[in-house]
Amino acid sequence: MLSVVALVGRPNVGKSTLFNVLTRSRDALVADVPGVTRDRHYGTCRLGEQPFLVVDTGGLSGLDEAIDTLTARQVRLAIDEAQVLVFVVDARDGLLPQDHAILGELRRSGKPVIVAVNKVDGVDQDHALAEFSAFGLRTMVALATAHNRGTAELLASVQQVLPPADPQAAADGADDGSIRVAIVGRPNAGKSTLINRLLGEERLVVSDVAGTTRDPIEVRLERDGRRYTLVDTAGIRRKTRAAEAVEKFSIIKTLQSIAAAQVVVVMIDARENLAEQDLSLIGHVLDAGRALVIAINKWDGLDRQQRDACIRELDRRLGFVSWAKQVPLSALHGSGLRELMRAVVRAHASATRNLVSSDLTKTLEQAYAAYQPPLVQGHAPRLRFAHPGCSNPPTIVIHGTRTRHIAAAYQRYLENFFRSRYKLEGTPVRIVFREGENPYAGRKKVLSKEQAQQARRRVTRLIKRKR
Repeated sequence: MLSVVALVGRPNVGKSTLFNVLTRSRDALVADVPGVTRDRHYGTCRLGEQPFLVVDTGGLSGLDEAIDTLTARQVRLAIDEAQVLVFVVDARDGLLPQDHAILGELRRSGKPVIVAVNKVDGVDQDHALAEFSAFGLRTMVALATAHNRGTAELLASVQQVLPPADPQAAADGADDGSIRVAIVGRPNAGKSTLINRLLGEERLVVSDVAGTTRDPIEVRLERDGRRYTLVDTAGIRRKTRAAEAVEKFSIIKTLQSIAAAQVVVVMIDARENLAEQDLSLIGHVLDAGRALVIAINKWDGLDRQQRDACIRELDRRLGFVSWAKQVPLSALHGSGLRELMRAVVRAHASATRNLVSSDLTKTLEQAYAAYQPPLVQGHAPRLRFAHPGCSNPPTIVIHGTRTRHIAAAYQRYLENFFRSRYKLEGTPVRIVFREGENPYAGRKKVLSKEQAQQARRRVTRLIKRKR
């Protein structure tokens, strides 16, 4: 495993900005609002000689409120697993009593602590460093993360105290062949609870307060011999209710997580049944062309009559994604999780299946022979051959004539025919038509006077024969 460096400090001191600088990404949500980050957010820093994992943590406010207490628990878990601690402070605010309290907790861990004095731009840097020298720590670095100043000095300080690297760790930290699964849904649908139950630990902050998750959080899972990268996302509600700028950025990141996933699990609250926002989310998944599994959460709280009514409503309104597996489950108690992960594996296998041109063409001929497309101006469109386009989603390119006139209903017929033939479950199938070009299109054939006379004589003979 790579060494772990945790970024710790009060809210709004610039930990997430520093995380993005070190990982050269925009994974951490940054806003001029305290308390945006709540979960542990991991990324890899490869800027120095030795790569390491960076953990962005929520701010330690020292308050006893529910969310702050849960956030503080996540910070302490990050401190426990880290080998190096970077204590981020704010040069503009100066030394505050809360900084002393946080430092005391870091010292009790017995791990190397580096003080990163952030936001030195616009202030007297020497004065700021002198103020924080009261900590009595040997290593202190001045930073202006918003302008990427001081990062090299911080990296050098971190590299000096990192434990020796495992030569294989950097290679293993790349693509491990895991299935990337995004968990999406409305606020308080149970997304974080589901991931915690799959992991068997309190990896993510869970609260009855809607909108607890703001950043997309990636976690690794190995289950039944398979590897997964689970992405917990912020809950999406109607635009009219998403008033805060932070929430709007969270929605954008959720949509980006859908596009980057291989399989998307849309969680629906069985007690509230299907809402318009759930349908909108499923629409985003279809637009991105991603494999889809419908997770019906909080199933344990319904009686038989309510369950039957829920299934009828889902079947009625989700007819446009009838190929997506619906899995009733309870994220809180763990029932239905095995069926959910099996559905994810089948959907991923279908979405990434390798198709062969010769077999696709045979299947196309069978579909065409069973049911031909309607006539267009007295002529039937001809479908000649098919070949694979791309995967995730499976795309089938069909070549023929008059394909631009094929009706949407016939296209759906072909999609269902190919889906049934290849047993493609949990993934959309895209059909792309290619019109055969006429090599003589646009050319005018000019006949000589003798050729024109011969053509007229042939036409005259044909007319006499018919009479």
